[in-house]
Amino acid sequence: MARAWILGLGSYVPDRVVPNDEITFLNERHERCAEHQTEADDEWIRTRTGIEARCYVPADGSVACSDLAAEASQRALADAGFEAKDIDCIIFATLSPDIHFPGSAVFLQKKLGIANKDGCACFDIRQQCSGFLYGLQMADAFVRLGTYRRVLLVGSELHSHSLDYSTRGRDVMVMFGDGAGAVVIGAVETSDARSGILYTRLGADGTGAWDLYLKIFEIAKAPYIAYDAGDPAQNLAKYPQMNGKKILLNSIRHMVRGTQQALAATGLGWDDIDWFVPHQANLRVNEAVVEHAKIPPDKVLNTIQMYGNTTAATVPLTIDHWRREGKVNKGDRILATVFGSGYTWGTAVFQI
Repeated sequence: MARAWILGLGSYVPDRVVPNDEITFLNERHERCAEHQTEADDEWIRTRTGIEARCYVPADGSVACSDLAAEASQRALADAGFEAKDIDCIIFATLSPDIHFPGSAVFLQKKLGIANKDGCACFDIRQQCSGFLYGLQMADAFVRLGTYRRVLLVGSELHSHSLDYSTRGRDVMVMFGDGAGAVVIGAVETSDARSGILYTRLGADGTGAWDLYLKIFEIAKAPYIAYDAGDPAQNLAKYPQMNGKKILLNSIRHMVRGTQQALAATGLGWDDIDWFVPHQANLRVNEAVVEHAKIPPDKVLNTIQMYGNTTAATVPLTIDHWRREGKVNKGDRILATVFGSGYTWGTAVFQI
């Protein structure tokens, strides 16, 4: 029988590393100033989030979200031994698109050199931190049904251009970084029912939609940007807003529950799982999930310390980081669980 497999994996983060000691000096264009712009320090950030640094694109506007995606995609294609022309579907997950519309997948398609009158299907999905696993379920179904042969699934985010670098926005601002992760998914004939992409389960609860949001394009308002963007009293709508306590509690609850459901549905135990990869939003959240779900600590992979929260990119970026470090190997079985705004969440079990 044909099963969907992850055939190639790649990731990319910008060269600019922004440690905690620097981020508090950045202005709204993430340029370094002589004086502190935010009332926070390294200890404050580490204690609350576990984050030590994150990576940013240049502050000059020269890099778009689809540029990060293109770099990660080329690496995933090379890892799979394919060329871009071998892809017949692109699924692009992001909450930070190049522009409002069209979606970023078509920009990525062009940058990969495969945009033409017979070009492949392009999907954009907006499930925020859950985007990669939502896309994984889509790609798995497409490949197993024979709708598409090879799917390029990308999670890419460029947060640095849209954060509030004042004390008012510090709870959100210190968490996010720029980066991308990509996988190539295709069919493999096998008799092993536990191989490849074994399990995906997704969910959402719209009652939590206003606990983490950005309302700059709120449809009830016209014009959409009706304020002095330089006036802090008026410009709140252009920055992400978060009810941190509710997001934290719900993320722990859903990630623990999703992990337990995945093991029960597949009949697997932790002896059968090589690595646990939680969404990288907050190290304290991940530590709580590991404790409550009784996950062996030596099987947990985190990268939030060096990359921050790259939302839709965190799962593939984390896996690829530790693969490049020699810790994760081809064929390893991974259980990944995520939680994002919406609320949205998901869990998957798959091999790389």
